[in-house]
Amino acid sequence: MAAPLSDGERRKQISVRGIAGLGDVAEVRKSFNRHLHFTLVKDRNVATPRDYFFALAHTVRDHLVGRWIRTQQHYYERDPKRIYYLSLEFYMGRTLQNTMVNLGLQNACDEAIYQLGLDLEELEEIEEDAGLGNGGLGRLAACFLDSMATLGLAAYGYGIRYEFGIFNQKIIDGWQVEEADDWLRYGNPWEKARPEYMLPVHFYGRVEHSPEGVKWVDTQVVLAMPYDTPVPGYKNNTVNTMRLWSAKAPNDFNLQEFNVGDYIEAVLDRNLAENISRVLYPNDNFFEGKELRLKQEYFVVAATLQDIIRRFKSSKFGCQDPVRTSFETFPDKVAIQLNDTHPALSIPELMRILVDVEKVDWDKAWEITKQTCAYTDHTVLPEALERWPVSMFEKLLPRHLEIIYALNQMHLDRVAALYPGDVDRLRRTSVIEEGDCKRINMAHLCVIGSHAVNGVARIHSDIVKNTVFKDFYELEPEKFQNKTNGITPRRWLLLCNPGLADVIAEKIGEDFVTDLSQLKKLLDFINNETFIRDVAKVKQENKLKFSAYLEERYKVKINPSSMFDIQVKRIHEYKRQLLNCLHAITLYNRIRSDPSKSFVPRTIMIGGKAAPGYHMAKMIIKLITSIGEVVNNDPYVGDKLKVIFLENYRVSLAEKVIPAADLSQQISTAGTEASGTGNMKFMLNGALTIGTMDGANVEMAEEAGEENLFIFGMRVEEVEALDRRGYNAREYYDRIPELRQAIDQISSGFFSPRDPGCFRDVVNMLMHHDRFKVFADYEAYIKCQGQVDQLFMDPREWTKKVIRNIACSGKFSSDRTITEYAREIWGVEPSATKIPPPNLPRD
Repeated sequence: MAAPLSDGERRKQISVRGIAGLGDVAEVRKSFNRHLHFTLVKDRNVATPRDYFFALAHTVRDHLVGRWIRTQQHYYERDPKRIYYLSLEFYMGRTLQNTMVNLGLQNACDEAIYQLGLDLEELEEIEEDAGLGNGGLGRLAACFLDSMATLGLAAYGYGIRYEFGIFNQKIIDGWQVEEADDWLRYGNPWEKARPEYMLPVHFYGRVEHSPEGVKWVDTQVVLAMPYDTPVPGYKNNTVNTMRLWSAKAPNDFNLQEFNVGDYIEAVLDRNLAENISRVLYPNDNFFEGKELRLKQEYFVVAATLQDIIRRFKSSKFGCQDPVRTSFETFPDKVAIQLNDTHPALSIPELMRILVDVEKVDWDKAWEITKQTCAYTDHTVLPEALERWPVSMFEKLLPRHLEIIYALNQMHLDRVAALYPGDVDRLRRTSVIEEGDCKRINMAHLCVIGSHAVNGVARIHSDIVKNTVFKDFYELEPEKFQNKTNGITPRRWLLLCNPGLADVIAEKIGEDFVTDLSQLKKLLDFINNETFIRDVAKVKQENKLKFSAYLEERYKVKINPSSMFDIQVKRIHEYKRQLLNCLHAITLYNRIRSDPSKSFVPRTIMIGGKAAPGYHMAKMIIKLITSIGEVVNNDPYVGDKLKVIFLENYRVSLAEKVIPAADLSQQISTAGTEASGTGNMKFMLNGALTIGTMDGANVEMAEEAGEENLFIFGMRVEEVEALDRRGYNAREYYDRIPELRQAIDQISSGFFSPRDPGCFRDVVNMLMHHDRFKVFADYEAYIKCQGQVDQLFMDPREWTKKVIRNIACSGKFSSDRTITEYAREIWGVEPSATKIPPPNLPRD
């Protein structure tokens, strides 16, 4: 088979659509050489590949800056309602290629770099991922920023500039080992420090009540230094801002100690303040009640709200008043979206500023706060709920504790008036949970302090209304909404799969990039032989390319014509990587028992990080690698089956693996995955889904037709019924011989001969305390995988299903999601207006 074309070569041979003008190419070359010469290698004689990357990044950034300034001027003059998206995580990945795509510069840069004798793809590989997130929640925030800019909304992302993002994962002897992610060590060409907007954030101290009002005094101050990153929309010259805060100690921090002579100690203590933005907590769907984490949450909220209020007060351009003094119009000009409960402190902090600082009447302040804030819930798992000890608040944020108590009292008075005598309802809906350790339930605080509460897929929003927040839903049903998640088609199609984007554009034009519902037009080509062949060819090229990458990076050789069966996501019991393992073992046993029989060759790839303190997740990784060790070295198996663990799964690896996938595994227990967004990326890139009726899988099946996905397993009602009956894993173990064989092999040390008891915890969990009922879905899953094999043997029919899936994936664009947020929660209208580029006069 011929080696696959690189994306660069493919772009060169793409039809003449959108090819860069020669002037652009010359301009890029000139700019590149200038940066290389003057800013990077002036004191050295020789340039390194990293110098070339930085020269290109600075060249591309030059194209951003004029648009960035112009966009902010545009907002200042028109004074639109501004959207503030608050998130403790922004999982951005790499920025260079995304910026070139959104500015329409990719071809010009490609050609210029080629003329200079360099390779664009090699330069792109040098960039570090900005891994300031754990998984779905942080990546969703990144997709949303892209869509908000593309839709022309005056939007800002606010978060923390972690010095160390999500750890790098190394696999050593089959075990996960964490390494610090020093992503800033070579500098970050995309950010701009803004010390002139540095702000103080207060901690600890005490509260003084006097006739003049309330004061929070004797606090410790930490400074929040903003770093701004431009966020370009797609070819509309809009460039929004992501502002991330970094913690700095004030110059007098702890220097009181200097008076007793310990000046050195006092200066070293500055680290205590600066630790706030040092590292991202690496837990996904798990609450860890550490004081440093609470400090991070308050730090981002306190800095951001000061910034929001400063911007609100600076008067509209041309207005006579120097500043806005009345907060009446605050909710008309400001929308704050809380991405999960992590920024929940926005609610008491906004109350504190309005009441204590701005002297707004309490009831009025509460109205303003509720109309301004909206809350997105991301999980139904109880262990993920943030419940902070009251004692920690008392010490760290004493004024906020008072405000939360007062808000809770108002809320409980209302509940008591509506449901007299219903003490249990008061207990269930209180923000303060009584018990040995009194706790603050942050989700309850978010619900009472927001005008809108949304889940992230229809099934999830229903569960939120019917169980998680049932009492609150009965109280204020009008608050609750659904906003099914989406992904940006710029990064997740145009950037990562240019071959597929091109065959689509040839058939239906290019408008689908900003209106993904246009993909429906592909339904007309489902039986078009040329189109079927083109789609299959692109997939095969992507598989060849990924095989070459795996061979180079991981030293594994795989069969590129095998089925690429892929499950990539955080490692978590509810996501059921163990079910996938059991299928791999079952296939292995079937091959071993009859090696001469014909089997559909499969390469099972599983990737994802386990939270460092999550023992079972780390055991699951060890099991996957151990199964691979046995299967991949068994001569009887040969090319028929491979099991590979994809080390250090991250955004830039996702961009390579997703376009190469044939089968996408989305197999969580029904009712546990809020939405999922990986499922959407695979669907858009031409993989078929094997999955349960959970999260957004439900809506994917609805869009494409259930018969065009491989749906198996219990539905939510059946899981609930099984819970009521009592789930007994042994019943399945005794009844299903293949399942019993697989478990006995894991248990006996077949996959861990050097340490036969290695997996006793995994087996014990599966047999006795499996909350996610792996065995209950095993039979249906194995049977469904048989149907996958059947279809894969008919490439034409398989590709027709692929085309149908791509054609029906339009709903899952984050542009659609953000349009719904804008209209139904924030009260703003997306705009298709193009801001004039910097080289043209403003209208």
